Amino acid sequence: MATKSIYACSACGAQFPKWQGRCDECGGWGTLSLESATEKNGGQSKTAAAEIVRLADVDTADNFRRLATNIEEIDRVFGGGIVTGSLTLLSGEPGIGKSTIVAQIADAIGKNKPVIYSSGEESLGQVKLRLERLGCNLKNFNFINATDIEKILSAVEQSSPELVIIDSIQTVHSTLVPQEAGSLNQIRAVAVRCLETAKRRNIPFILIGHVTKDGAIAGPKSLEHLVDTVLYLEQETARGYQLLRASKNRFGSTNELGIFEMTGKGFIPVANPSAIFLDEELSTSGGSATSCIIEGTRPFLVEVQALVTKTVFGYPQRKASGFDLNRLQVLAAVINKRSKFNLTTQDIILNMVGGLRVTDPGLDLAAAAAIISSLLDKSLDRHLLILGEVGLGGEIRPVGQMALRLKEAAKLGFKKALVPRIETEVKGINLVVAKNLSEAIAALWP
Repeated sequence: MATKSIYACSACGAQFPKWQGRCDECGGWGTLSLESATEKNGGQSKTAAAEIVRLADVDTADNFRRLATNIEEIDRVFGGGIVTGSLTLLSGEPGIGKSTIVAQIADAIGKNKPVIYSSGEESLGQVKLRLERLGCNLKNFNFINATDIEKILSAVEQSSPELVIIDSIQTVHSTLVPQEAGSLNQIRAVAVRCLETAKRRNIPFILIGHVTKDGAIAGPKSLEHLVDTVLYLEQETARGYQLLRASKNRFGSTNELGIFEMTGKGFIPVANPSAIFLDEELSTSGGSATSCIIEGTRPFLVEVQALVTKTVFGYPQRKASGFDLNRLQVLAAVINKRSKFNLTTQDIILNMVGGLRVTDPGLDLAAAAAIISSLLDKSLDRHLLILGEVGLGGEIRPVGQMALRLKEAAKLGFKKALVPRIETEVKGINLVVAKNLSEAIAALWP
C-alpha cells in the first residue's frame, strides 16, 4: 500500500495534486483541504464474492406498491403515488411552498401509520402552527428537531414510519464527514445514508433542497443521479400559480405537470388548468391565437400573443417569452418566403399567456397566425382552435394526439378548428382543413 496526499475542494469535490488558493472548477477561494488517498501496489486483494440473485425469483408484489395521496395533481406527477422505498428530492426557491406541499402529502399518506417530519430550519412550535393552519391531523406526525443524520435514521429504524421527510437537506450533516452542513460532501453523504435506509427498510423518503444562486455547484443539483425522483416546484409569474414538475422519475413519466393555487389553507389543485393560460378579456385587436399543447397525458389550451411593429433599427428584432426563439426565427423565415407578407422590416415579439414555457410543435400554426394577425391588425375568432406544425416548405403537418386536443377544446366551448388533413373527427367541432400556409391564411382571412 502507498499513500499520497491530494487536495479536494469542499464546494465542488474537485481534486488537485497540490494546494492552491482558488479552485479552478468552481472558482471558490480557500475551499481546498488536505485528504489522503491509498494506492494498491501489485497483486489482487481477495474479496468475498457478491451474492447473485435471479430476477425471476424476486417477488415485487409486497415491496413495490404506491402510496396514493388522493391529491390528483400530486399523484399524477409521481405517476400514481409515492413508491415505497423510493428517495424523492423536492427542489425549489426559498419561500415557494416546499414545506407546505410535503406537509399536505404527509397528512394524506399518514392515515394508518405515522410519518416522521424532521426539520433543521424550524422549531417544534413553528411546525405545529403551520400544520394546524393547514388543517393536518397532528396525530399522524412525529417530529424530530435534529440535524444529525445518524440520530434521525436511528429513530427511523426504531419506529418504521410510513413516510420520512427531511426539511431541508442543507441543514443536515453526517458526523462521518468532517465538513460543515450544506457542503457538497455533506449533502452527498446525507443522501447516500437516506438511500441505504430507504431501500433496506422499504420506507419512502422525501428530501427538501433549496435552489439558490450556488445551487448548481453544491446544492441539490449534485444529487439528481442518486435519487429516484426529482421534483421542481416553480411559480407561474403571471397569476401566481405553483407548478410541480418531475425532471426525473424512475417510476413514471417526466412530462406530467401539476398546477396548484396557493391559499391560506395550503395548496389547492386547479380544476380547470386551461383557463389560466387563456386570456380572460376577449381582445378585439389582432395578434392573438388559441392552440392546444400536451404536457404528459394532459391537454392545455393556451393563447399565443404576437406583436409586429416596423423596426426602427437596421436589423429586425425577434423576441420570445415562453416560446423557442430559434423556432420563432424559422417561422418568420417561412412566412416571409411562402406567403405574400414581408417581415424583413418588422420586429416580432411573441408571448405565451400565463408564463408557460412550451416546446410543442403543434403551436407553429397558431404562432404564425398570431404574427400575421398582428401584421394585418385583424383579429382572429377567439373560439377558433389552431393546430399544426409548419414545415420549411410551408406545409402544415399533423401533430400527436389530435383527438385529445380537440376534445379538450370542445369541452371548453370551441366550435371550430383549423387543422391539417387528419382522419380524426370530434363531435361539436367543425374542422377547417389546410394543407399549407397559403390555404390557412385564405381560411382565416377570406
